[in-house]
Amino acid sequence: MKNLLHPLIACVIALSMASFSTATLAKVEGVKSKKTAGKIVSSRKKSFSPRSRYVVPKKPSFGQIAGLHDLNDELSLKSSVAYVIDQDTQEVLLSKNDNAILPIASITKLMTGLVIRESNLIMDEPITITHEDVDTEKGSSSRLRPGTTLTRGELLHLALMSSENRAAHALGRTYPQGLHAFIQQMNLKASQLGMNDTNYAEPTGLSSKNQSSAKDLATLVAYAANDPMLRELTTSGGTAVEVGKHTLKYKSTNRLVTNPQWDIDLQKTGYISEAGQCLVMQAKIAGRKLVMVFLDSAGKFSRIADAERVRRWVELRHPAISPQT
Repeated sequence: MKNLLHPLIACVIALSMASFSTATLAKVEGVKSKKTAGKIVSSRKKSFSPRSRYVVPKKPSFGQIAGLHDLNDELSLKSSVAYVIDQDTQEVLLSKNDNAILPIASITKLMTGLVIRESNLIMDEPITITHEDVDTEKGSSSRLRPGTTLTRGELLHLALMSSENRAAHALGRTYPQGLHAFIQQMNLKASQLGMNDTNYAEPTGLSSKNQSSAKDLATLVAYAANDPMLRELTTSGGTAVEVGKHTLKYKSTNRLVTNPQWDIDLQKTGYISEAGQCLVMQAKIAGRKLVMVFLDSAGKFSRIADAERVRRWVELRHPAISPQT
C-alpha cells in the first residue's frame, strides 16, 4: 500500500502545480476570463505550428550567383556594383564591378522616359490603361486599373517618380508604331549613346532580360539629365492624379529627393529579385556634379545607405578644389 501511495500523491501534486501555474500565468497576463488559459495554451501551440518552421528562401540575385558580393571595397558598400564619376572632369572616384552586366529593374524606366521625351509626343494626350498593361511577369500590383485614363504626361510622371509599371507599359504600348517599335527605339538610343553592354526587352524593368553595366548607366544618367522635364519628374517628391471621383496620391520611391542634405538633379530606383536594390543619380556633392550608380544592393534600405556613405566620403576626401557655382 505504501508503494502505491507515493505515486498517487506525486500525481495529485503535479496536477495541482499545473493548475496553479496556468492560473498564475493567467493572472500575470491580466486575464479575467476563464477562457484565457485555453487561449494561452492555444497560443503556445500556434507558436509551434509547422508553418513557422519553414521560411521560403529569398531568390538570389544575378550578382549573388556570380559572386560579385565577395569583392570588398573601402566603404563596405552593400551594393555589389558601384560607380561614381565626376561628370565634368570624368574623374572616376569609385569603381566596383563596374563592367558587370546585370538586370537593372526599373532603372529601365529612365530610358522609357527618354524615348518618350525625344519622340516629341503630345503630353496632354489621354491614354487608357488596358489589360495589356497588367504585369504578367512578376504579378506586381497597381492602383491604375484597366479603364483608367490619364494623360501621357501624368503617366510619365508616375512611371519616373513612383515607378508605376502599368504607366510605363502604357507609354510604350501607345507609341506611334506600337510596343515592339518602342523597344527597338530604346535599344537604338542605347546604341547611339555607346551603351554597348545594354539590352532592353520591355519598358518597365520587370523582365530580368533588361540588362546593363554601371558604366553604361552612368552614360544614360548624364545624358538624360540634360532634359528639364526628366529632371523635374524624377526628383518630384509626390503628386496626385484624378481617377473618376477618386484622387490617387503617389510619392517618390527615393526618400533622398526630399532630404535637405541632398541636391539631386535626376534619379531613378529599381528592384526585382534578380537585380537586387538599384539606384542611379546625378547629384551635386562637395562642389562636384557626380553621377552615382549602385546595383544589386543586398537590403531594402542599403542602396540609400550606400549613397549616404559615398556622399560623406566625397565631402571628406574628394571635395572639388574650387567649388562650382
